[in-house]
Amino acid sequence: MLQNNHFTFINPQTGHLAFKLYHFDKENPFEQVQRLNYYSLIWVKSGAGSVTADFYDYDFREHTMFAFSPYQPFVFHTESEISGSVIHFHPDFFCIHKHHKEVACNGVLFNNIYDPPFVHVYEHARANFEMLLGQIATEMQESGLAQYELLISYLKIFLISASRLKTEQQTAVRKATEDNDEPFVLQNLKNYIEAHYRTKHAASDYAEMLSITPKALSKLTKAHFNKTLTDMIAERIIIEAKRELYLTNKTVKEIAYELGYDDEYYFSRFFKKNAEVSPQLYRKTVGSDRASTAM
Repeated sequence: MLQNNHFTFINPQTGHLAFKLYHFDKENPFEQVQRLNYYSLIWVKSGAGSVTADFYDYDFREHTMFAFSPYQPFVFHTESEISGSVIHFHPDFFCIHKHHKEVACNGVLFNNIYDPPFVHVYEHARANFEMLLGQIATEMQESGLAQYELLISYLKIFLISASRLKTEQQTAVRKATEDNDEPFVLQNLKNYIEAHYRTKHAASDYAEMLSITPKALSKLTKAHFNKTLTDMIAERIIIEAKRELYLTNKTVKEIAYELGYDDEYYFSRFFKKNAEVSPQLYRKTVGSDRASTAM
């Protein structure tokens, strides 16, 4: 469906948005807090401002591309006009968890608890992204043979290109700070969180493993990740819970137990506090609540 420079697919089975591409010019479509039940790629091509995502603030300038996961809260604050392009896609249209090995954007663009949720689109990459947006828009207007498969291919290329760009920028930052002892401690912290988030939920557990005081470790995470260690641990648990809710038909009780929570109701409250939606509603609107549609 084409309307006012908007290209939209709706899933006829669920009524949910499946895929959407649109452009905004000299306006801010995100001046109110967004909690969308699909993935969002937002390329701000002109203008500047700040974004609040997961209640943390980040400044941005022109040619910045943001990547937000379902129900991840964000809002743009701008003092001047901004313009750009937006891609929305529901996990039923393209599941980044299922296609992780093909695209490798999960943990880079999306669900990355260690880096800001954006990438700078350098001049050498802009033409490629513009070309892909043009191909997507053309395909959505033509409705030709194998349209779905071709749109998926364009989306994959777009995601891979953005993931490569962000990985390059992350590598450059690491090289710039490789002589500093703090990143080494934080790299170990990342490894420990990945290894133990299912069983160790307290910041003090990780401080003990790193032989550092909780206060000192908290200062490091705040300085380098702009968030507390407690928030980072919670975010990692929620990411895994969301993956299980989407990809499996396990009950909330089973998922809670696998993530180290004996009390299903405590876990549900924890999930809702951090995801701002209940596990049941997340599964219904983002994942699958029926065995026949689980991916």
